[in-house]
Amino acid sequence: MKEILQDRNAEELAALMAELGEPRYRAGQLARAIARGGRISEFTELSRALRERLLARFEDEPVRIAEVLTAADGTEKYLFSLADGDLIEGVLMRYKYGNTQCVSTQVGCRMNCAFCASGLNGLVRDLSAGEILAQVLAVNARAGGTPAKRAVTNLVLMGSGEPLDNYENVVKFLRLVTAEGGLNISPRNISLSTCGIVPKMIALAEEGLPVNLTVSLHAVTDEERARTMPVAKAYSIAEILKACSYYFEKTGRRYIFEYALIEGENADREHAEKLAALLKGRPCHVNLIRLNEVKERALTGTDEKAAYRFLGELEKRGISATLRRRTGAEIGGACGQLRAARLGKSGADAE
Repeated sequence: MKEILQDRNAEELAALMAELGEPRYRAGQLARAIARGGRISEFTELSRALRERLLARFEDEPVRIAEVLTAADGTEKYLFSLADGDLIEGVLMRYKYGNTQCVSTQVGCRMNCAFCASGLNGLVRDLSAGEILAQVLAVNARAGGTPAKRAVTNLVLMGSGEPLDNYENVVKFLRLVTAEGGLNISPRNISLSTCGIVPKMIALAEEGLPVNLTVSLHAVTDEERARTMPVAKAYSIAEILKACSYYFEKTGRRYIFEYALIEGENADREHAEKLAALLKGRPCHVNLIRLNEVKERALTGTDEKAAYRFLGELEKRGISATLRRRTGAEIGGACGQLRAARLGKSGADAE
């Protein structure tokens, strides 16, 4: 596998052009071409000779949209093919305020949460910063967007993989995607979802990247959380809450808790009361989720009536909360489902 040009920031592109004996202004041309999306072979503002030199060293198209599924509500699910043949996926969700893209940060996942399809075959490898960025560039271009007028307005790092388990590449991606001269997406329009890797949450607070921190909580006690999330054996809810407080202190950004409503597990009135008591007075929001069921997992989401009842119990106790709009269920909206289906169909082994 060749190098990935999208891994490079402005300074690194300038150094590359100097290394190739090109004038410095070529770095700006190259940065604008990368931000537009597409293949190196299509960067026609560069000479054919320079493109050929780049292609000898860098992947022409490190992330390719291999398949698109479209739901009735306009949600699009993408299967991406990487240069080494690995598969990842993403989603574009359309809202009144703009379009939100769900981005993957790893091929597979090692966290093995019981409600998620991403970890069915374990972790294959980390994605580079440029591979994460290339997903956004590809979808933005497909949707008719440009760097100046983006079709992708918001990002959520909630696709396959645990972002903080791929910390260095994810932080570099965040710097690339928010940089002037690139897509220049505001950190306030980016949400990073973690299962609660406490040391990395603390490190992220100190990066000067005030993205929205979203923590997958899904339980009100450590014992209950460990039944569906193995990471709970390493980091307690108390430690997670302390790290969230530090994040708010450093960034001024309130944090969000994701809570998937699982029938018979965490979705009754008692759990709503305990969750409200746990979060009372904190600068946070709760995002309730009706589970997109994964056939390989033996968990069932609550019905709509039960979900709204849980929401009402939280609101009655002064907790800011919403029930996430369910999108793309009929196209395998939950992260990892499409990849798992294609691997199963081909008989491929993710490892």
